[in-house]
Amino acid sequence: MAICIDEVIELLRAELGNADPAERRQIENELELALAEREVIEAEQDGRIDAEPPF
Repeated sequence: MAICIDEVIELLRAELGNADPAERRQIENELELALAEREVIEAEQDGRIDAEPPF
């Protein structure tokens, strides 16, 4: 089963609300990476960046 990036972000946000302080930092880092990944995906789809290597 494939899971889309929006679902990952939603799950991480839900986990963040229930996390203890020790887990919170790790979940925040994972959420930050997922949000950045979504931004790259959207930029590629919009044509703002080129996914092809420059060579």
